[in-house]
Amino acid sequence: MSADYAVHGAIAVISLNNPPVNGLGLATRTAAIDGIRRAQEDDAVRAVVLTGAGKAFSGGADIKEFNSPKALTEPTLHSLIRAVEGCSKPVVAAIHSVAMGGGLELALGCHYRVALPGAQIALPEVKLGLLPGAGGTQRLPRVLGLEMALKMIVTGTPVLSEQLADTALFDKLLPAGADLVAEARAFAKSIAAARPLPKVRDRNVDYPDHEAFLQSRRDAVKAEAGPFRAPIECLETVAASVTMAFEDGLKFERERFLHLMQTTECKSLRHAFISERAASKIPDVPADTPVRDVRKAAVIGAGTMGGGIAMNFANAGIPVVMLETKQEALDKGLAIVRKNYENTMKKGKLTQDKFEQRLALITGTLDYAAIADADIVIEAVFEDMGVKENVFRKLDEVMKPGAILASNTSTLNLDKIAALTSRPQDVVGTHFFSPANVMKLLEVVRGKATGKDVLASTMALSKKLKKTGVVSGVCDGFIGNRMIEQYFRQAAFLLEEGALPDQVDNAIEKFGFPMGPFRMSDLAGNDIGWYIRKRRYVEKPDVVYSKTADLLCEMGRFGQKTGAGWYDYKEGERKAHPSEVVNDMIIKHSATIGVARREIGEQEIVERLVYALVNEGALILEEGIALRASDIDMVYLTGYGFPLYRGGPMFYADTVGLSTVLDSIAQFAKGRHSEAWKPAPLLVKLAAEGKGFNS
Repeated sequence: MSADYAVHGAIAVISLNNPPVNGLGLATRTAAIDGIRRAQEDDAVRAVVLTGAGKAFSGGADIKEFNSPKALTEPTLHSLIRAVEGCSKPVVAAIHSVAMGGGLELALGCHYRVALPGAQIALPEVKLGLLPGAGGTQRLPRVLGLEMALKMIVTGTPVLSEQLADTALFDKLLPAGADLVAEARAFAKSIAAARPLPKVRDRNVDYPDHEAFLQSRRDAVKAEAGPFRAPIECLETVAASVTMAFEDGLKFERERFLHLMQTTECKSLRHAFISERAASKIPDVPADTPVRDVRKAAVIGAGTMGGGIAMNFANAGIPVVMLETKQEALDKGLAIVRKNYENTMKKGKLTQDKFEQRLALITGTLDYAAIADADIVIEAVFEDMGVKENVFRKLDEVMKPGAILASNTSTLNLDKIAALTSRPQDVVGTHFFSPANVMKLLEVVRGKATGKDVLASTMALSKKLKKTGVVSGVCDGFIGNRMIEQYFRQAAFLLEEGALPDQVDNAIEKFGFPMGPFRMSDLAGNDIGWYIRKRRYVEKPDVVYSKTADLLCEMGRFGQKTGAGWYDYKEGERKAHPSEVVNDMIIKHSATIGVARREIGEQEIVERLVYALVNEGALILEEGIALRASDIDMVYLTGYGFPLYRGGPMFYADTVGLSTVLDSIAQFAKGRHSEAWKPAPLLVKLAAEGKGFNS
C-alpha cells in the first residue's frame, strides 16, 4: 500500500505514503482512491482528511513512472481527482512542506484546504516542457485569480503557503508548529454537515478586459521563453479558464498536455530531469556506503579557480582556507572573492549579513601547517604535472589521516597524481568549471585506487555545494574536455576550409549554444588551448590540428584578457567584433596549405561540431570512462552550454537517429582530415541494431 487509512471518530484520514515526497504513482493513486471509497461507504464517517506522510503532502508525479505505461494506467490522477471532488462527504486537504504539480492539483480537487506555513506551493510542469495536465490550469486561476495563477504556471516557481494566505486557495492557514492532522480533523468535523460541498470548478475567473491582459502577457512570455514552447502553451491553456466553460477548458488542457508530451523539447527536459538524479548513482558503490564528514576545507591556489572553489564551500557554510606561496597572490585572491560577493550583494542576491558570514568563512595562509586539519583539500594550481607533483608530495606529508586529497586538474592523469602519495585511496579528481562559484557541473574523477567511501563522500559533497556531480574515469580530458577537443578541432578545420570565426559561432549559437567555440575560446584564454596543444604535439604526434589557433597565439591574441583574440574587443566591453586581421590570417593560411576555400552552410557547421562530440562520447561510453550516456549529457548540459531543449549530445543523437548521424560522419570522412571521422564502434553497433545511446 502507498497510502494509509485510519478512522478517528467520524473523520477518516488518508495519508499518502510513498517516500520521499509521496509521488502520485499507480500504487499511491490506487490506495488513495480505495480510501475515498471506503470513507464513502462507511456510514460512521462524516468527513475525510487527505494528507501526506513524512516530508511532503505530495511532490506530484512519481519520477520512477516517467515514460512508462503506469503513468496512464487507471486510476489516473484525473480519476483520483474526480473521485475526491465527487465524494458526497467533505474532503479536506491537509497541506505541509510540499504541494507541487499533481499534488497541488489533487489538493485543488478537494472541497477544503488547510495548510501549515512554509509549504512550497507550485505547478512546475513547465520546467519539464509540459503544462499541468490534471486540471491545474483551470482550477488554480479560480482560487488565486488570473494574474497570480498565470505567473505561477508560466514560471513554475514555488510560492510559500503564507504568501497565499489571503487567497481562496486555503480555507485555513494554521500557525507554525501546529499539529496539522489534528487541526485538519477538527476543521473537517466543523464543516462535516455543510452542504452543498464547495468545488473549485464552480468558481468563475473574473478579470476585467482579460483579452488585453492576456495579449500583453503573450508578447512578454514569447520574448522570455525563447526557443521553449511550453510557457506559451501554459499561457493559452490558462486563458481557457476565462474563455471556456470548465469542462471545455479541462478538455483543452488535456489536448495541449498530450501534444507537449510528444515534443522533443519535453522529452529532452524530462531526460535531463531523470539524468541529473541518475548521475548520483554509482553501480558498485552501495547507497549506504559511509561518507566522510567535511567540516573544514582547504584550497591550494588563490587564483580565479581557487577563489571560486573556496566560495562554494563558504556558500555551503563550510570554513575554507586558501593557501598561496606569496602574500601578494593571496591578497589578490582574497580581494577578488570579496569583490565577487560585493557584486552579488549589489544585485540584491545577497544580504549584508550573509555577505559578512560567507567572507568570514574564507581565510588565507602561506603555511601548509595551517591546513593540516582540513577534511578535504583541493589543489587548484597551474595545469602542469611538475607543479602538481610538488603540491601533492607536500599534502601527503602534512594532511591528517583520512583527509580527502582532491585535484582540480582538467586534463592530467589522476592516477599519476595519486601515485605521488602514500595514500592513493584518498585521492580523487574534483574538476570544477569556470567560473567555479557559478557553474553547476563538477566532474568527479575516479582513479584506479580511489576508495569507494572517498567517491561516495565527494559525490555527497557535490550535493552540499549545490553541484551536479558526474563520475568520470581517468583519461586525457576526462569526459567534457576530451569531447570538446574534437569539437574545437572541427571548428578550426572549418576555418581552413572556408568558414570564418563569426560564421561558425553564429551557426552553433543559432542551434542553441550560448556561445560559439571561438567566442568561448576568447573568454577562457586562447593560450590555455595553445599550452595543451604543445603537450599533444609531443605526446600524440599523430593527431592533426589546424595551425590557425597557433598562428593566432603567436600574434599574442590570447582573447578578452589581452583585448584581442579571434575577435577584436573595445576597452571596457566584452562584445566580440569580427577581426579583419584574423580573417586575413585565416584566408592566407588556407592558401599557404593549398586549400581552395569554399562556401560552408550552417547545417554542415552544426553537424560537424555536434557529431564530433557524439562520436567521441560514444568512445568514452564504450571505454567505461562515463557510466552512462545520460552522464555525458549532464556534463554538456551543466558545464558546456549544450541547449537544454535538445537534451545533451547523446540524447540529441538519439532524436536525430544514430543511422543518420553515422551517414553524416561517413560523408565528412570523404573530406579533409578523414582520420578525425573514424566512427566509434559503439555508434556503428547501435545504429545497426536500430537503438540509441539511451535505449
